[in-house]
Amino acid sequence: MDDNLANPAPLGLMGFGMTTVLLNIHNAGFFPLSAMILAMGIFYGGIAQIIAGIFEFKKGNTFGMLAFLSYGHFWLTLVALILLPKIGGVAATPPAFMACYLFMWGLFTFFMFIGTLKANRCLQFIFLSLTILFFLLAVKDWTGSKLIGTIAGYEGIVCGFSAIYLAMAEVLNEQFDSDILPIG
Repeated sequence: MDDNLANPAPLGLMGFGMTTVLLNIHNAGFFPLSAMILAMGIFYGGIAQIIAGIFEFKKGNTFGMLAFLSYGHFWLTLVALILLPKIGGVAATPPAFMACYLFMWGLFTFFMFIGTLKANRCLQFIFLSLTILFFLLAVKDWTGSKLIGTIAGYEGIVCGFSAIYLAMAEVLNEQFDSDILPIG
């Protein structure tokens, strides 16, 4: 392992966090879905997390590799699910089936949360809140409840900002060689 590699986690956390905040501002009902959210999903939520995951692999961090590669591909598949029916030739995913997709991501995230129990409190919060977010979104699609969708949006904003916080804590704490922002 090369100890001279930079920490790729802040890149992955920022890609996840910023994209999650922006999508959930939409889910909370503030703005319609737009090209801005889809572009963030492809390039920052998707590709940047995939790059971070590849570098976590190089560092020998199985958890970080699996998390960033998986969630990077989550964003790419989510954008594809939205765009492919608009491009043509593919039917839109029915809400109940979309709920299954979100439930599976929630299940995966729950197991990843268990993996954080030996990590810092901030990472635990990110994965717990993301588990809740996926399950809320699944329930919204199963029930058609606009209220649950709005609650999920607010919860997703908190989840995304917690990832942004951890990313910046890791960068600033390393930069200043001090605990500028606590991560527990």
